[in-house]
Amino acid sequence: MAKPLKLDPDRLLPAEDRTRAIARELYAQVAGLPIISPHGHTDPTWFSTNANWSNATELLLSPDHYIYRMLYSQGVSLDALCVPSKAGMPATDPRAAWRTFAEHLYLFRGTPSAMWLGHVFGEVFGFEVALDGGTADFYYDTINAKLASDDFRPRALFDRFNIEFLATTEGPQDDLSPHHAIRESGWGGRVVTTYRPDAVIDVEHEQFHGALKIFAEKTGEDVYSWDGYLAAHAKRRADFRAAGATATDHGHPTARTANLSKAEAAALFAKILGSDWTPADAELFRAQMLTEMAAMSVEDGMVMQIHPGSFRNHNGGLFASHGRDKGADIPMATDYVHGLKPLLDRFGTSTALSIILFTLDETVYARELAPLAGHYPCLKLGPAWWFHDSPEGMRRFREQVTETAGFYNTVGFNDDTRAFLSIPARHDVARRIDCGFLAQLVAEGRLHDWEAAELAFELTNGLVRKAYKLGTSA
Repeated sequence: MAKPLKLDPDRLLPAEDRTRAIARELYAQVAGLPIISPHGHTDPTWFSTNANWSNATELLLSPDHYIYRMLYSQGVSLDALCVPSKAGMPATDPRAAWRTFAEHLYLFRGTPSAMWLGHVFGEVFGFEVALDGGTADFYYDTINAKLASDDFRPRALFDRFNIEFLATTEGPQDDLSPHHAIRESGWGGRVVTTYRPDAVIDVEHEQFHGALKIFAEKTGEDVYSWDGYLAAHAKRRADFRAAGATATDHGHPTARTANLSKAEAAALFAKILGSDWTPADAELFRAQMLTEMAAMSVEDGMVMQIHPGSFRNHNGGLFASHGRDKGADIPMATDYVHGLKPLLDRFGTSTALSIILFTLDETVYARELAPLAGHYPCLKLGPAWWFHDSPEGMRRFREQVTETAGFYNTVGFNDDTRAFLSIPARHDVARRIDCGFLAQLVAEGRLHDWEAAELAFELTNGLVRKAYKLGTSA
C-alpha cells in the first residue's frame, strides 16, 4: 500500500503553543516574499537555452551530492546512480538509477535532504503518495511527463518559484556567454555570475596550469608575470561585472591571509609557477591572494565571500575516478582570528570593503566569528552553510552569533545549491527557523512583536539585498 506524502503546515515551527502562534504570524508575513539567491552553483545554460530537462534522474539525482553521498555511504556505487565519472556517463539506465534511489529513500529520514525532497515532490510536482520502491516508476514517469511540458522549463519554474535574483558561480577560465545570452534574450529573470578564481590561484588545484593558459588567452595579459597576473584578474573581474556579478567567492582550505611586499609576492608567484614549490608555498600564495582580492574589491566594489575550512576530495580513489565535488569534502577546524589578521590590519576598518565570512567549524561562532564581525566594519557573517544548512545548524548559528554580532552583521540566507528545484524548499526552511527563533525572543520578552516583524523581513529579504548590493527591488 502506498504511503501518504503530506507536508505539515507548521513544520519546523516551535512546538510550544504560544511561541508557535507568534512564529506562525511572523512566517505568514514573509512566506511569500521573493527569493534572493546570491550564492549557488546552478548551470546558467539552463536559463540561456531554456531547454526541457530530459528526466528525473538527470535533474534531481545525478547532480546532487547531498543525495548520492548518503547512498554512497551505504555501499551504493555512483555508477548505479548515473553520476558521471571522468570516463563519462555510466551505462546505467536512468530509470534503474531512480529505482535504486527510491528503494533507499528511507536513509534520509530526519535529514535536511528529506525535507527538501518532500517539498519538491509535494509542492513542485504535486505528489500525494511517498516515494519508495513501489512508487518509483510512477514518480519517474510523472516527473518526466511534467519536465517535458512548457510549465517545467527552467524559466517557467524560475518565475513560479518567485525568484528575484539568482547567482551562479564561474571561474576566470570559464565562458560567460550563457550569461550574456540571458541578458540579451529579453527574459526578465535576473541570473548573474560570481567570480570564483580558485582554479588560477590554487597551484594544488588540478586545473591550475590549464586554467592559467585560458586566463591568459581571455585577458591578453602576461599572466606569468606578477603585474600581468594581477592585471588579468582586474580584467576578468570587469568582465564578470559586465555579466551582472556583484560578488566574488573564494573556497580556500583555510582562512589564512598574508600581506607581503610587492617584491616578496612576485618572488613567491615565480616560485609557484616553477616546479620546486611546497605545500607551504601554495598556502602562503592563497593567503596573499585573499588580500590582493580584497584590495581589488576596495577598488571595484565587488562583495567578497570567503568559504574556508573544507578538506576537499578526501576520498582519493573517488577523486581519481570521478573528480571533485562528489560528496567527499569534509569540514575542518578553522582559525579566523589569526588567519584574517594580516588582511584586517590593512583593510579591517574600511567601509569600502565588504567581506562575508562562512564556516564549517561551528566551534568558532561565538569565540571568533561573532566577535570579529561585531567589531570590524568590513566583516559580515554568512549563514549556516553546507553541512550545517539544516534546522539545527541554523538555530545554532542564530543562538551563538546574535548576542555578540547582532542580526545586522549577518546577511540573511543563501542556498549554495546545484539542485535548482530545491531552492524554494531551502529558503522556506530558513524562513521557518528564523521566525521560530524570533518568536522565542518575543515570548521571552526580549523583543517587541513589531521588532520581530521587522527582523523577519530583514532576515528573509532586506539584509541579503544590502549585503550583495542588490538595491531595494529587482
